[in-house]
Amino acid sequence: MSRALVFPGQGAQTIGMGKALAEAYPAAKAVFDEVDEALGESLSGLIWEGEQDTLTLTQNAQPALMATSLAAVKALESEGVTMDAASFVAGHSLGEYSALAAAGALSISDTARLLRTRGEAMQAAVPVGVGAMAALLGLDFQAATEVAEAAAEGEVCQAANDNDPGQVVVSGHKAAVERAVELAKERGAKRAVLLPVSAPFHCALMQPAAEVMAEALSHVDIAAPSVPVVANVLASSVVNPATIRSLLVDQVTGSVRWRESVAWMAGEGVTEIYEIGAGKALSGMVRRIDRSIACTAVGTPEDVKAAAEKLA
Repeated sequence: MSRALVFPGQGAQTIGMGKALAEAYPAAKAVFDEVDEALGESLSGLIWEGEQDTLTLTQNAQPALMATSLAAVKALESEGVTMDAASFVAGHSLGEYSALAAAGALSISDTARLLRTRGEAMQAAVPVGVGAMAALLGLDFQAATEVAEAAAEGEVCQAANDNDPGQVVVSGHKAAVERAVELAKERGAKRAVLLPVSAPFHCALMQPAAEVMAEALSHVDIAAPSVPVVANVLASSVVNPATIRSLLVDQVTGSVRWRESVAWMAGEGVTEIYEIGAGKALSGMVRRIDRSIACTAVGTPEDVKAAAEKLA
């Protein structure tokens, strides 16, 4: 039996996430303390008692979701679960950083600072209102890619997230993405909706942010992960630190190949996936990709105890 731990991306953030973990497990509380110290502010205060709008800002959501995921990892470790329980780790967009930290490739402090930088750089790369993202539901990746290419008309419009067989997110210039929404409906999409995001992630417009991340990552130690990490842009596993560094830069402008990543893990024998941290969005995607994979969300002390019984 082969298992994978997966880590959520932006959109999963909620006020109060991880608080029960921090109260139940000193090791989980220590993660939030370390992130607060690394950032020089009380991010935990925002996560547990702040305003949802402030938490949702990209530069806050990214380190906050990572902190919550790593708190759950440390809670599992407190219950006797080591990373050896997993054959692979993977994360959706920023979740790839959580996966790398969980597997020991990056320190929690470095990961928090990298994600703060990444969030700020992604927000700054494109002026507000210039870019957009939209979810195309009911079209497969090939059809969605064709819609994006047809809608571009000289602007940027790319398939940014291949989430599951019926959900692809496109990203780019606002007018091009709006054209993609209309075109997708004409081509049989069940729904096509603009997303409430602050920037057009995972497309060529993010190149300035990719350059910022290349510089930031050049100053950070990356170790070989204890568990192979399934990279978003490859949809297969990596362990080489230099490759990981390079792929994290590519990831800023590249597609999140989540559907292919899950299918690749299934092909490698993964039959159980544990979603570590906030929400259950990835579990839903996994079920739509491969119904034979058992999915378990691990975000509360009760979840941790239940998962530990299976994993330890």
